[in-house]
Amino acid sequence: MHAIRPLILASLLLIGSGSLLAAPIKVLMQTSLGDISLQLDADKAPKTVENFLRYVDKGFYDGTIFHRVIYDFMIQGGGFDRDLNKKQTLAPVRNEAKNGLKNDRGSIAMARTADPHSATAQFFINHADNNNLDHPSFDGWGYTVFGKVIDGMDVVDKIAEQATEDRPGGLQNVPKKTVVIKSIKRL
Repeated sequence: MHAIRPLILASLLLIGSGSLLAAPIKVLMQTSLGDISLQLDADKAPKTVENFLRYVDKGFYDGTIFHRVIYDFMIQGGGFDRDLNKKQTLAPVRNEAKNGLKNDRGSIAMARTADPHSATAQFFINHADNNNLDHPSFDGWGYTVFGKVIDGMDVVDKIAEQATEDRPGGLQNVPKKTVVIKSIKRL
């Protein structure tokens, strides 16, 4: 009986710490310039990761493009198709930028309008340390970081190096050669 008691206690500890032992959430983004692997931080940005994965699981990002690219700043995508038509999105997610994660080079964050709670599907990957986007930023909120690149930063660099142009309709910094997000899938 004395030998069984430690086993039972160990089992209860493992069961009770299930969230501590949960595997990190990873996704693979396949682009026309190569693959990018990302690890998402559901502990620090739970609603944002849940929102992003809803789009991933629906295949929403498949065939979208990086439509705004600024070298030494960020690459933004996930909202437009190849013809620069904006895709219909779900309801916005509440801003979680006050989570301690930083807009450092290689981090992924949600894009939004001037409304801090307007993020839907569009995201950006920071090409440089953009501490001015961290909470509280210039508007008291900042931009929610929810993960980071764990492999494929060379692909992010390739995308950031693309020549860009402005397009009718007010779109700026659009790559001249379209960079397609072929798919984003959970690993």
